Amino acid sequence: MHKEFLMGNEAIALGAIAAGVNLVSGYPGTPSSEVLETVAKRRTSDIYVEWSVNEKAAMEVASGAAYTGARCMVTMKQVGLNVASDPLMSLEYIGVKGGMVVLVADDPGPVSSQTEQDTRCFAGFSKLPCFDPSDPQEAYEMVQEAFEYSEQYGTPVFLRPTTRVCHGYASITVKDETEYQPHRFEGFVKDTGRWVIFPRLSYQNHIKIEARNVKLAEDFSKYSRNRIYPACERNQKLKKGVVSGGISFTYAIETLEHLGMARLFKVSTPHPFPEKLALEFLDGLEEVLCIEELDPVLERELNYLCGRRHLPVRIYGKLTGHVKNAGENSRDSVHNDLLQFLGADAGSGNGTAAVTGDLSAAPAPPALPARPPVLCAGCPHRASFYAVKTAMKGRKTVFCGDIGCYTLGNAMPLDMVDTCLCMGAGLGIAQGIGHMEPDTACFAFVGDSTFFASAITGVVNAVYNQANMTLIILDNSTTAMTGHQPHPGTGQTMMGEIVQKINIESVLRGIGLTVVETVNPLDYQASLECVKQTADKPGVKAIIFKSPCIALTRPSGSMSVDSRKCTGCRKCIRELGCPALILSEGRVCIDSSLCTGCSLCAQICPADAVCSPKSRASGPAGDTFIPQDNSSCPADDICHPADQGGVHNE
Repeated sequence: MHKEFLMGNEAIALGAIAAGVNLVSGYPGTPSSEVLETVAKRRTSDIYVEWSVNEKAAMEVASGAAYTGARCMVTMKQVGLNVASDPLMSLEYIGVKGGMVVLVADDPGPVSSQTEQDTRCFAGFSKLPCFDPSDPQEAYEMVQEAFEYSEQYGTPVFLRPTTRVCHGYASITVKDETEYQPHRFEGFVKDTGRWVIFPRLSYQNHIKIEARNVKLAEDFSKYSRNRIYPACERNQKLKKGVVSGGISFTYAIETLEHLGMARLFKVSTPHPFPEKLALEFLDGLEEVLCIEELDPVLERELNYLCGRRHLPVRIYGKLTGHVKNAGENSRDSVHNDLLQFLGADAGSGNGTAAVTGDLSAAPAPPALPARPPVLCAGCPHRASFYAVKTAMKGRKTVFCGDIGCYTLGNAMPLDMVDTCLCMGAGLGIAQGIGHMEPDTACFAFVGDSTFFASAITGVVNAVYNQANMTLIILDNSTTAMTGHQPHPGTGQTMMGEIVQKINIESVLRGIGLTVVETVNPLDYQASLECVKQTADKPGVKAIIFKSPCIALTRPSGSMSVDSRKCTGCRKCIRELGCPALILSEGRVCIDSSLCTGCSLCAQICPADAVCSPKSRASGPAGDTFIPQDNSSCPADDICHPADQGGVHNE
C-alpha cells in the first residue's frame, strides 16, 4: 500500500484497476470523464478501454463483456443514464456473469448539466443496488466492493459519486501494483434460456429480482459502510438523530464534531435500503433529520418504515421544508440545518458546552468576480454562428441548439440558440417546428462529437420524412467541452490506436443528403455565401463548418488595432462578443493575452482598422503598447502581443 494525492475520479479508476477490471467503456461528461481517462493512463496490459459513441453503446459493449464473466465498468454522467437506460433496464432482467459497475456521476447544482437527477431514484426504479461514496478514499474502496456484490448477486450495480466526490482531492491509500487482483474469466457460454430475453423469462426473473433485493437489504444492514455513530452524552437526551449519505454525510459529520455528536446513521447503500440497521438507529428516537442530495430518498424510506412499523418518530427533511429541495448541499448549509434541528441545547464538540454562533458569523471572504460562460477567443463556433446570423438577417428563422461548447452561442450578442433540450434533439425540434411553420427557415446546430453520439438518427428521420431544414455541423475535431476526448471523426481511439476517420460528409451522403457543403468558418465571406446559397435549397441540406478547436492548434499571434483608422463604431464588440475585444478609455483594444489571431474581427471591421500579425510590422509608425491587464490602453497607440505563443482555453 502507498499514498497518492488523487482526485476522486482518479481514485475510482485506480480502485477498478485494483479490482481486476477487464473492460471500461463510457461516454465523456462532466463530472465523470476523468474516471475512464485515468484507467486509460494507468491501465495494465490486459485492460481494454474505449470512448463509445454514446452511453447506450457503452452499456451494450460492457454487457457483452459481462456475459463472458469479465469484470467491466461503464462511465457516464447522470444525463447519460437516460441514454443508457434502454439496454440497462433489460439487462437488469437478464443479469450478468462477471461483475459490472455502472458509474453514474450525479451533478447537484447543477454545476455543468441540463438537469438535476438523482441516480438513487433510478436505482429504485430499475431495482438495482446502489453504492453512494462519501469521499475519495471511500470511493476507491467501494468500487472494489461493488464488483464483489455484483458478482455475488449476478446483477449490474450503480456507483453514484456526486460532483464534490468526483472532483475533490485527497491523500488516498491505494494498493501497489503487486497487490492488484487480476480477474480471470470463463468466456461466453451459449445458453438461450439465460441470455435471450423473452416475456416468460422476464416474468420469472422479476420474481427472482424481488427476492434478491430482500436478501440484499439484509446484507446491506451488515455492510460495514452503513454505520450508526452514537451521540455524545449530552445529545443522547435530545432523542434526535441524523441520517445522511454521500458527500452530505461528510459535511454532516464535520458539523456534528463541531456542534456535538448526535446519533448519526450513514447510509452508503440507499437501495436496497438497509432496513434492519435503520430500525436499530430509530430505536428510542423521537425526531430524525435527513440530509441528502438531491431527492428525499432516505427521507421517504424512513417515512415508509416508520409508518409500516407504527413507530412514533417524526421524520424531517426536504419533504417538510427543513432541508432545501433543490441544488447541492454545502458545509455551511448543512451546518445551519443541523444547528436549527438540534437547537441551543445541543452539546459542543466535547459534549459539555452549549453551541454558540454560526459558521456564517465568520468574516466572509471577498466575492469572486462574475465570470459568465463564454466562447473562447478565437473559437471557430463564434464565426460559424455569426455567418449564419448575418446571412439570415431579416428572415423568419429558428436556431435549434445542442449540448456542448456551442450552447454558449446563446449569449449576447450572438443570441443564436433558440432551443436546447438534450444531445441531438435540435434536429427533431427543427423538424417539428418546420412541419408546423413551413415559412420558417429551420436550422439545427450540432457538434462533430454529438453528431456521432446522437444526431445521425435525427438526420435519417429528417430525410425519410421529407423535412425542410438546414443542418449545421460545427466540426472542431474534438469533444471540446468535456476535455478534448477523441471520437470516431478524429481517427484515434482511447487505446492510442490510429484508425480510419469516419467522414461526416460521407455519412450524410450515405443517408441520402445531396447538398452537403464544407467551409472554413474563419473565412467569413466564403461562409456567408455558403449559408445564403444553401439555406434556400429544398429538403434536408447540411453545412459543415470545419476548423479545429483553438486549444488543439497553436495560434500564430494576436491581432492589433490601428487607432488612427478605428472610427469607434464598436461593431466588432457589439456583434462578436469576443473576450479579447475590450474597451479602454472609450477605445477598442485587443487583449493580446487572449487573442489567437483568428482574424474574424478584421474581416468585419468597416474601417479596416484591425491588423493581422503579419501586417503589423509594416503598419503606421508609433509607440507600441503591451497590455498587462484589461484595464487601460493609450488612446493613440497600437496594441500588439507580448507573447504570440499563448493559448487561451475556457
